[in-house]
Amino acid sequence: MNKRPTGKSILQNFGAFSEPAADGGADAPVDGNKPSVPQPLPRVGAGVIGATQRSLSELREERDRLRAMVDSGGGAELDPMLIDPSPFPDRLPDDSSADFESLKALISEEGQKVPIQVRRHPSVEGRYQVVYGHRRWRAALELGVKVKATILDLSDSELVVAQGIENAARQDLSWIERSLFAWRMDQAGIKSRDIRAALSIDDPELARLRAVAKVLPTDVIEAIGRAPKVGRPRWIALASAVEEDKAALSRIRETLSADKVLERPSDERFKSALAAVKKPVERARSELELKSPKGKVVGKATFSAGDVKFSVSSGHAEAFGAFLEEELPGLMERFFAREGDE
Repeated sequence: MNKRPTGKSILQNFGAFSEPAADGGADAPVDGNKPSVPQPLPRVGAGVIGATQRSLSELREERDRLRAMVDSGGGAELDPMLIDPSPFPDRLPDDSSADFESLKALISEEGQKVPIQVRRHPSVEGRYQVVYGHRRWRAALELGVKVKATILDLSDSELVVAQGIENAARQDLSWIERSLFAWRMDQAGIKSRDIRAALSIDDPELARLRAVAKVLPTDVIEAIGRAPKVGRPRWIALASAVEEDKAALSRIRETLSADKVLERPSDERFKSALAAVKKPVERARSELELKSPKGKVVGKATFSAGDVKFSVSSGHAEAFGAFLEEELPGLMERFFAREGDE
């Protein structure tokens, strides 16, 4: 199979191409008592019709092959120590481990109900790689029990498409996880058509996923996390801001390294990163006259970006300096209390 249509992906077309013809086609039943009335069809060139028929046939064959591939494989119980994660990670860590701990407790009490899928390691004899079922594999690993698995022989391209079939069924990858997954497949030399099939997307969406992953370094994405409530527009906005201002990356990294930010959920970490890319507003230099209660000018305060200066007349300078030294700690406490910082 050398061709695939460029519109919907294989996964999106699975259901559509398994339905019987409804327009009086070759497979439709014919009522022997009534003459068949041909329906008018738009005039289309013979070459276009032939290409369409070939494309539909190829899609049907690919659908059936991939379905059989995902559903096949011999059942086995494997030592989880002999299994490695997929070479194409498609998930970022969850904000909470509660769901995983619940899964692990369930497997401990009732056993593993649904097998994971693995492929034989392409370069290490006797080892395997997870196709999908990473959490069940990890639970078995931590519990010290064998993991039920079906074993497949898959190429890299077949592996990512099989992962895509499973993820399409669950539909729970966040947008940035899809972007990172596409980037990792690109780095491994997976063909674009297989990336589209794995993620069930079209060319424009693949271009957007690639664009964000190209601008935002992996360490920044991983520091933010899966951010399930953050969709494509805001990730594109973040990437665009970074592309326009290269110094923004250092501000993002500095923001994400703060303990108070790391403790927040990933959606909140994204908000902090997006706020960090905004350039600080340059404050114009301004002056404030310092006056006595009777209105006499005794000095001035000068404010500019990152700089505050006081100038006090000689008659009050020494006393004012001592007063300021005494009051500054309290002023700083009030300042940070208002800012909500520690």
